[in-house]
Amino acid sequence: MRILFLTHGFNSLTQRLYVELSGRGHEVSIEFDINDAVTIEAVALAAPDLIIAPFLKRAIPEAVWSKVVCLVVHPGIEGDRGPSALDWAILEGRAEWGVTVLQANGEMDGGPVWETRRFPMRDAPKGSLYRNEVTDAAVEAVLACVERFPHAQARPPLPGRWKAAITQADRAVDWARDDTATVLCKIRSADGAPGLRDELLGLPVSLFDAHAAEGLTGEPGRVVARSRDAVARATVDGAVWIGHLRRRDVEASLKLPATMVLAGRLDGVPEVAGDDDIRYEEDGVVGTLHFAFHNGAMSTDQCRRLLAAYQVALARPTRVIVLMGGRDYWSNGIHLNLIEAAASPADESWANINAVNDLARAIITTTSHVTVSALQGNAGAGGVFLALAADHVWARQGVILNPHYRGMGNLYGSEYWTYLLPRRTGAEAARRITEARLPIGTAEALELGLIDAHFGPELDVFLLKIKAVAEQIGHGAEFPERLVGKRTKLEQSENIKPLDDYRAEELQKMTLNFYGFDPSYHVARYNFVHKIPKSRTPLYLAAHRRKPVTLS
Repeated sequence: MRILFLTHGFNSLTQRLYVELSGRGHEVSIEFDINDAVTIEAVALAAPDLIIAPFLKRAIPEAVWSKVVCLVVHPGIEGDRGPSALDWAILEGRAEWGVTVLQANGEMDGGPVWETRRFPMRDAPKGSLYRNEVTDAAVEAVLACVERFPHAQARPPLPGRWKAAITQADRAVDWARDDTATVLCKIRSADGAPGLRDELLGLPVSLFDAHAAEGLTGEPGRVVARSRDAVARATVDGAVWIGHLRRRDVEASLKLPATMVLAGRLDGVPEVAGDDDIRYEEDGVVGTLHFAFHNGAMSTDQCRRLLAAYQVALARPTRVIVLMGGRDYWSNGIHLNLIEAAASPADESWANINAVNDLARAIITTTSHVTVSALQGNAGAGGVFLALAADHVWARQGVILNPHYRGMGNLYGSEYWTYLLPRRTGAEAARRITEARLPIGTAEALELGLIDAHFGPELDVFLLKIKAVAEQIGHGAEFPERLVGKRTKLEQSENIKPLDDYRAEELQKMTLNFYGFDPSYHVARYNFVHKIPKSRTPLYLAAHRRKPVTLS
């Protein structure tokens, strides 16, 4: 079928649905819902059999839904209506929630119901629930709808009530009364957007990235500790770590590490251990490095600390090192927010890419262990190519890869991608992958050679499989031969063209991105970190706008 997506943006759910439907042979095109006139024009150009709205912030115009079936994905259970469905579900402590696919009509969230799916809620930020449970349920429901389209078995929605958009007053923290569980619930209901409005050490801020601070107590509301990027604030029965803040008294402020935002205001606050975003664990012959960096962004400091942790792991008497990343993201490459906030974004870009490169080189040149990149979450840009530095790349089924840089102002990219990608996919496929700027699912990634296997999609199944296969490699009789093969291949490739040459060539191109006359990278980065809405849909997404127009 010809399917048109109407969406506010190309977010994680929209990308996953694009991958799943395209992979099933449907012709999918995308239009950002900017205004009624643009939407009506897009429908006329696309002539779709079906319209799907995975992520909208306003109603579809009657001129569209009255002519074409429009299926809206609502992140709420049947009967729930309103724009803050998942926020309210978290705040109200719902044990179970769901997704409803309904047909657009003149009543917001009130059209005929095509499919519903439910899932148990998890103690997690809203963004994490959306990227995992909501997305999985939405994909299952939408695929069921498409499978039987146009033969709807729709029904009127269950009786419900409209719930207005959630406000700051609805989830304001009362630090003198709220316990840790309540504080976490309120912050998580607003994370990652719009953040929980509050005041901290005299600054009006929005709070993000919170979790319990085990063993810490103090006067409720007081900042009682700091640990690297985070600060701990006391509740009535403990404390919570707050990892990121956004100032509300500064125009166009960014979400940044809490200690950076509060610089100069933390004198006398003790620094303690306990909020590290890098964790190593060891089980027999397998060592696992977890690095759950916020939103998958890897700063210069984080890359250097991860490299140091990796070097420590190499010194352990293990045989396999698994690079696990985090649940939501494996890695998205360089840290654009911190780059934007730097005194010289060009200099920080340079420092950050070199820090990632140092880590990538260490993984590529490892000959003492077999290395595995285990992608339990999505990966993008330089994060994809960093994953390719390992001997094996295994992904959880349903993970989305965005192995390209060009969308960030034609950024060339590094992480030794010109060495790593062609040797896996071949030169022609490597060219298509980096130029397409489209998301890739695990099935296509396996076919292309980007990954070696995918397991799951359930996270616990994925983790058990990773453990089992890694142990099998470590205990295998052929393990010594594996290491000999690694050393031989590395020596052969170095003789043909040294790794340092690949890096130098990539960085020569990136020097132009960072310091050259073309400001495209800096403009694109600014628009990205400040969430500037696009004024039009990029042509690589809007296939219907690439068609020739016949003049009458």
